[in-house]
Amino acid sequence: MQPHVEHASEQLRPHIEQADERIRHHCNSAIAAFAKANVDPKSAAYGFLATTTLIWFIIVITRKIHKRSIRYAEPRTPDLEKRSPFKAPPREPGVWTPVPFKRPAAPPYPDWSVTETKPLPYRPFRYGPKYNVTMGLRTMHWDDWIELDNHYLKYHDLKAQRIIERGQKCSYTHPDVYDGAAELLEELCDYLPQRYPSLYKKTDVGMDNILTGETFNIVERPLKEDPMQMAARFTQDDLAVMFEKPDGQYYLLAGSILLAGFWRLEDKFGMPLSEIHTSGDVPQFKEKLEKGMMNFFRRVQPDKAVLRNNYFIQVDDALAWSHSIGSEDSDGIGWFTAEKNKAIQHHWFRSERQSLRRLPRSGGVVFTIRTYFHPITEICDELYVPGRLASAVRSWGDDVSKYKGKERYQDVLLEYLDMKHEEQVKNGLDMTKEDEVRGYPF
Repeated sequence: MQPHVEHASEQLRPHIEQADERIRHHCNSAIAAFAKANVDPKSAAYGFLATTTLIWFIIVITRKIHKRSIRYAEPRTPDLEKRSPFKAPPREPGVWTPVPFKRPAAPPYPDWSVTETKPLPYRPFRYGPKYNVTMGLRTMHWDDWIELDNHYLKYHDLKAQRIIERGQKCSYTHPDVYDGAAELLEELCDYLPQRYPSLYKKTDVGMDNILTGETFNIVERPLKEDPMQMAARFTQDDLAVMFEKPDGQYYLLAGSILLAGFWRLEDKFGMPLSEIHTSGDVPQFKEKLEKGMMNFFRRVQPDKAVLRNNYFIQVDDALAWSHSIGSEDSDGIGWFTAEKNKAIQHHWFRSERQSLRRLPRSGGVVFTIRTYFHPITEICDELYVPGRLASAVRSWGDDVSKYKGKERYQDVLLEYLDMKHEEQVKNGLDMTKEDEVRGYPF
């Protein structure tokens, strides 16, 4: 799990502006007082100089606190019930009462092009020395639910191939939650033509893909294919839907996990939320994450949606499945099979942008998991990235390092990151301006 920073600087900004205004007021008052009083000019000059120095010192300290807050402020989990008309009264576990929420209409993505719109540059890592394990949630704007870019066709074709090759192993809906998966199709067929009208066209029975010529009928029953397989063809994201059972636990009962790299739907399908994480040895899940995550799933309402990001290092270029950790059909997979300290050209940066929202009719909680996948050598051409990533990797504790496979690549990776950072500094990189150019979290 990867920590996030909410910009507490925005909360501090009004106070800083008020402080600046008070300082200017006192300065002007002091000048006026010297002018009125019959004060020796030399004493007045010394007094004015002392006052000005004090004012300058206060401004500098205040702005340093403001700047520091941008980088080191701890995240705050969004209030999932605040101002929500759907704040749920106590209910029986596993029983969901549909609510009349409809997602706000999305405007077209500005100048979106399947050939020109580049992937967004998520770089969700922060400076050390401390790595904090948190859920890292932030509020999602409804317009930004699904992100598509000029890698769309690559993802679309790879997903189609994966569905043919692996079928229900990686894309399946449990019969008990068929309606919930169908609801997700409805939501996507409503949103995508609004947001990406040059790619998708809404129809009476679903939507058409203008680029590929595919026609999707989501009304007929039975559907021509599993609803999660159909949904997978709509987006660059992997998809998972959790449903509550009478025991109060949320279970993974519908999913299309085609490009996850490190985990398999067949291993996790049907598991409750906690077991999904403990079976994957997620660092500090029991100590720091489980309680907050369970509360989130119980409280999240259909009109509230959140985002989070994480990141990993991968030592091969396979988007769908990282063969470095073993065969996708192997009983035992893990970093222990990865070749140690491969050349830097084999190091890739894998970042996930996850959205979470509740479906209003079925009550299922939907994850969209969009993977961004770039060579380390590519992202290290960006200013400030090598130094910050090196500091982040060094900040991982033993548990996080083991989870992320650090031992298999750290020597080559850190040497390269340090070298690229030194090159940038020699070329004039101003470290004091990083927050202006590339402030965390991205």
